[in-house]
Amino acid sequence: MHTLHRINRRPTIITALLISFTCTLAWQPILAEEPAAPDNSKPFFEVTPLYNAGDAGYATYRIPAIAITRKGTILTACAGRLSGFGDWSDINTMFRRSTDGGKTWSEQEIITDDGKNTVDNATFIIDPESDNIYLMYQINYGRAYLKVSTDEGERWSAPREITDVFEVFRSRDGYPWTVLAMGPGHGITLKSGRLVVPVWLAASDDPHAHRPSISATIYSDDKGETWQAGDVFVKSTEQTPNPSENVLIELSDGRVMVNCRTESTKYRRLVSISPDGATGWSEPAFDDQLNEPICMASMIRYPSKLVDGKSAILFSNPNNADVEGGKKTKWGGLERKNVSVRASYDDGQTWPVVRSVEPGASGYSDMAVADDGTIYLLYEHGSVDEHGAFHTGTISIARFNLAWLTAESSGQ
Repeated sequence: MHTLHRINRRPTIITALLISFTCTLAWQPILAEEPAAPDNSKPFFEVTPLYNAGDAGYATYRIPAIAITRKGTILTACAGRLSGFGDWSDINTMFRRSTDGGKTWSEQEIITDDGKNTVDNATFIIDPESDNIYLMYQINYGRAYLKVSTDEGERWSAPREITDVFEVFRSRDGYPWTVLAMGPGHGITLKSGRLVVPVWLAASDDPHAHRPSISATIYSDDKGETWQAGDVFVKSTEQTPNPSENVLIELSDGRVMVNCRTESTKYRRLVSISPDGATGWSEPAFDDQLNEPICMASMIRYPSKLVDGKSAILFSNPNNADVEGGKKTKWGGLERKNVSVRASYDDGQTWPVVRSVEPGASGYSDMAVADDGTIYLLYEHGSVDEHGAFHTGTISIARFNLAWLTAESSGQ
């Protein structure tokens, strides 16, 4: 009783202060520790298969696209070819995402489908000033669509058709296109806020033919509400036959460089520069440093803050220009193999760093870079038969850093 009575006594001022202080500490929220940033001084490299031929009944998965949102979510998409291996198969756009830097991934899902029609050329555009994520794609190479997500790719808007912007190439330039396509891979957002997407078109008596062709861009200055047609920067000529898939980068001075696939027997990438990503393109020229087996490529900026303020750009494609070895396609393409990543520290004037990621059969690739400098390469490799990378076995994601890329660069 006496002890109980003492507990019920009014506490002294000192005791009250101690109790108050203790309670204050007890009610402080427990803050989660920030995930440790990778040690970019130590090379690391790992590969995770994401899309495997045969899974869910798809003959193969092709045409990778990747982007990282401003919150760090990794988005991937590709073409699930259900009925066959060709570009005009029954194709759906497949999708997977990661919210933990690529450690775990969501289940594979279909993000766009149009019955037995071809749905392809997934192209992401990230708006760094909002939560908007844009996904552009085509159906049957004749209609263009846009979807938007505002919640890190968990949900997407209904598709909105934007084919009208491609009709400008017909009405303004007199180009009677029969095939349209964007990307694939990713577009870019300029410092001005302009969204720019690489596109290509073909005009032929055969409605399924992808050549002869031209390459251009489309752009939006109102966050994707309306789209405009940029100038054609290269047409099919004897020097630049059948230009098509191209990739964009904003240079350090605000100009935009395009890097384009052609079917030239020089087997080199074609480059042009515009002041705004839409007009005033320079005379296209081949970059002798960049081998071109006639395939898609990717280009992405690396954070300058992590390389002493240098203007760093990464480039990926199958690094093969061996004209003598291997089989050629009927349109002159070389064997797709040796997907490699290059680095430039002077806005793409020179490419002193190159390292192979997959020496064997490998084709299309797309890249993204996280704020901490981690590089993600989504790429086709392997094969289900003797047709090499054209009948891709797997689309995998490679996760590595600049230290790994530069550690054993062949410089060739």
